[in-house]
Amino acid sequence: MMLRSVLCAGLAWCCVHAAYAQAIDDPTRPPAALWAPAASEAAPPKPARPQLQSVLISDKPGGRRLAVIDGQIVRQGSKVGSAVVVEIQDTAVVLRRGKTLETFKLYPAPRNENKPGASAGRKQE
Repeated sequence: MMLRSVLCAGLAWCCVHAAYAQAIDDPTRPPAALWAPAASEAAPPKPARPQLQSVLISDKPGGRRLAVIDGQIVRQGSKVGSAVVVEIQDTAVVLRRGKTLETFKLYPAPRNENKPGASAGRKQE
């Protein structure tokens, strides 16, 4: 009889412990504020800038010049959103948006101009 009481008490204790363990939040889960920000705090999303991914230039004189921008293959004169491809260079593409020209480089310039140890005599492009 005593053994049965101890087993029942132990079983009840385990059930209570399991119920409390289910209420613990996942520590790797992002805070709820990141999921659904309040309507007054939510800023309208900024349009993403086009991303130059690749450039293909033919070796033959007068050959093709293609670029891949945001997964879309474009040629000179093609549209990318509201912009028009003006020029395709070896490592850059020039887009015209209205009267504004934007250059998108395949390899952006390093940002070590103001870091200590950067050579002051070299001009970076």
